[in-house]
Amino acid sequence: MKLQRAETMNQRFHTFADMVGKLLVDGFHYLALFAIGSAIVWSAAVAFLAMAEKGHASIDDILLLFIYLELGAMVGIYFKTNHMPVRFLIYVAMTALTRLLIADVQAHHSPDIGIVLVSGAILLLALATLVIRYGSFKFPSGQADARG
Repeated sequence: MKLQRAETMNQRFHTFADMVGKLLVDGFHYLALFAIGSAIVWSAAVAFLAMAEKGHASIDDILLLFIYLELGAMVGIYFKTNHMPVRFLIYVAMTALTRLLIADVQAHHSPDIGIVLVSGAILLLALATLVIRYGSFKFPSGQADARG
């Protein structure tokens, strides 16, 4: 009788500890997401105000805003689904490399191996996106099926 009671108490303790642990992890998760989202909005607002103060927006500025948009979308998707959309990280990298490429061309006005390397990196990231999209279509995860 005492053994059964001890096992019941042990199970209740584990259930309570799991609930507290889940609460703490979820609390930290949401706090971190709100902090990251706030930092993205703040950075985008500062960049936009700098453009407004300048009186015009360059292609470099617009691509920077697209990076902020992609990061914000990534945080929003992660907030809703608890899954990190890897493709959005690749999109951010592609946009950042495009921004670097445009800045390099505007500054130097001469073709060199750096332009070819950055272009190759963008192509490689585009191919990685293609592979990820094909893989997720051809081999969907069980969680994706459950979400509908």
